[in-house]
Amino acid sequence: MAPVLVGREGLLAGERIPIVDTRVTFGRNAGNTVVIASPSVSRFHAEIVFDQDQGYVLSDCGSSNGTQVNGEEVESRLLQPGDGITIGDQEFRFEVADAMQTLMALNLPRSVTHPEEADEGSLLRVTVVGGGPVGLSMALLLEHFLGAQVKITLYEGRWRRRGRTVVWKSADEGNVRRQQVVTVQSRQYLAWPQYVQDRLFDPENYTEMWPSGPDSIGDHHPRNMRIAYIEDKLLELANEKRDRIRLIPAKFDPAEQRDELASQHVLAICDGGRSRTREHFAARFGKADESIYSLDGVHLRDVVLGLRVKSELPDPMAILLTVAQNRFLLNSLRGEGFLNMRLTDAELAEVIGIDPVRRVFEECIASRPCLMNRDEHGDFQCATHGTLFLPALIKGSPLWKRVHEGLRLFDVKSQDLSAVTSFRLDMVQRPRFSAELLPPTVNSPGTYGFLLGDAANSIHFWPGRGLNSGLASAISLARSLNSAWNGRPFRDADFLRHEAAMSMLQYRHKSRAWKAMVTTDDQGVTWAIKDIIDHGIDGIEEEPDREADTATLLARMAAIRDRLAPRLPGMPDDEAILERLGTLESRTLRMLVLSGAWDTLTMGGEEVDIDIFYGPDSSAAAAAVEALEPATQQ
Repeated sequence: MAPVLVGREGLLAGERIPIVDTRVTFGRNAGNTVVIASPSVSRFHAEIVFDQDQGYVLSDCGSSNGTQVNGEEVESRLLQPGDGITIGDQEFRFEVADAMQTLMALNLPRSVTHPEEADEGSLLRVTVVGGGPVGLSMALLLEHFLGAQVKITLYEGRWRRRGRTVVWKSADEGNVRRQQVVTVQSRQYLAWPQYVQDRLFDPENYTEMWPSGPDSIGDHHPRNMRIAYIEDKLLELANEKRDRIRLIPAKFDPAEQRDELASQHVLAICDGGRSRTREHFAARFGKADESIYSLDGVHLRDVVLGLRVKSELPDPMAILLTVAQNRFLLNSLRGEGFLNMRLTDAELAEVIGIDPVRRVFEECIASRPCLMNRDEHGDFQCATHGTLFLPALIKGSPLWKRVHEGLRLFDVKSQDLSAVTSFRLDMVQRPRFSAELLPPTVNSPGTYGFLLGDAANSIHFWPGRGLNSGLASAISLARSLNSAWNGRPFRDADFLRHEAAMSMLQYRHKSRAWKAMVTTDDQGVTWAIKDIIDHGIDGIEEEPDREADTATLLARMAAIRDRLAPRLPGMPDDEAILERLGTLESRTLRMLVLSGAWDTLTMGGEEVDIDIFYGPDSSAAAAAVEALEPATQQ
């Protein structure tokens, strides 16, 4: 009886590989006995060696992603019949075959082919780079539309393999999960397949904090959810689609994987605003223009200090306080979320960490998306760099005093501030979002690339449209591919509607976001809001008129309350508003007055409706209409 490896998952699924030598090696390098051409597999990954005293022993060769037997990571393991072996994203079962099975397997061709190559013309092959909500939504939508006609490979370096599934890495593995709360508009979430909506919308994990508006469909409200929760649920669903969606827990390298890319019809680039994949193909997509989002020739950037908090305020009061000024923004789920504080350039200089051992300053929180959690001593410490948040350590720090003014405004107790982080926000104008990356040849289909999510339109999140823009871009591309795929190489003309939809998203969402960065005074001069806040802090020498500033803010909030009251019950009365404002220092009140209210007409105006390009018969649009039918029948 001879042993044999039976491919269960991955490129070698269905293959029977007899073990006829005393040493069998596995890896990406062509010199291995079994070559697995996958980026999740190391060059020399693992080996099976026959030991006369023991039997067949599997050993990991110091691979980057490890080797598993029956879901358990091993360095060395004596194999038993029926054992499951995982090498990267390839799975085998160790079996014992009779002599005839072994002879037949030896005579089979050993070339490694993708399963879909058996029917070359019918399968759309798609690579998605970036496994956040946009990349996962793109994969699930496309699988929903095309079913067995599509094979999707999705890369994400923040994942790792656990048994047969792929999961998010933990903080101990260098992956700080995003706990921010995002507001998903109904125009986007109703385009998800129903099974996705059913999995996501557990009542315990979302709230309808914001009222429905012009961009809502029917009476479906925007829904507040933690971004990490969305990522978890979408990844769970993708794991359940392993026959059509292959999840690779590794970064995509377009230079190293050019040959693999040449076999793909589509490369969807969803790996964020600082996308390396996009920069690799920058010449194809054209040079981005910074000048349109500049003042006096300087590209305008905002930096926001993110404060993880628990607020005691009811949602109507939190919304009213948020939209009445431009210094602080609270986005939460049942009071827990992030209070975001727009910083001036002078305050930004204070946002640094200090290494308490080496006693040197570090810029981890200012230059990287680090999260500093509160430790048992009450200090805010970065788990990655071991630094402490300097403003919180300095008694009387001006920035830390202003942080506490924001906490008082939103009724957050000092002990309910549990972490700090920061975000850098800027925007550019992109000339195009679709491009032919590799032309078709005799042996390759031609590859089209698409910028989606923040890789396409990195947007100032103050209006709350970043994720919605990304989801809309994924919906648009999935619909275009669904309608254009006919087994033949794509053409530029196949993506005219998608390119038009992306241009509309860029114009609408970035013009709205620009209004969150600047304001125009009575003389027609445009100012950065952060500079106006700075003037309110340090540019006024005399003591502000507290009574006048309180009256101004009360009048502003009363007008906003009157507009929102028909759509948001439980709005606070004047007495409750005055009680909140009364907790603040006079200079804080003046700064809030000067920062101005949200431009709610712009922020909450019409959303981009991509149905105008695809029509009511598109699959996603039909799903949205179907979702509305119960409300219509009532």
